[in-house]
Amino acid sequence: MIDHIGLSVADYLMSKAFYDAVMPTLGAACAMVVTPEETGGTYEGAGYGVNGKPSLWIGTGGRTQGSVHVAFVADSRTAVDAFYAAAMAAGARDNGPPGIRTDYHPGYYAAFVLDPDGHNIEAVCQKPA
Repeated sequence: MIDHIGLSVADYLMSKAFYDAVMPTLGAACAMVVTPEETGGTYEGAGYGVNGKPSLWIGTGGRTQGSVHVAFVADSRTAVDAFYAAAMAAGARDNGPPGIRTDYHPGYYAAFVLDPDGHNIEAVCQKPA
């Protein structure tokens, strides 16, 4: 249903460093970077995804207003743990350490962090243990 999502960030270089550190734990990477020269203006952005297809874009333009929640699929509980550790090491704020969330369902294993702009970023594995 969703092809991609974009977030405007307050500090592009800080956010890019954060997502550069976190996305590989989920099998994703920076797939594309666009410069102001390429966009015909002041926009600079980075697209993250799998197999070269950006699904999450971050870019200049000032912090997205309000809070956004983005949940990424993790292939394993180990990947959720790695996501959380990488995010915390990259300066995220804890918003829920890795663990089972039985209030969602018995096999919902997730971790939640707040990115540099305060957005609730989640990694979730819904596979049985």
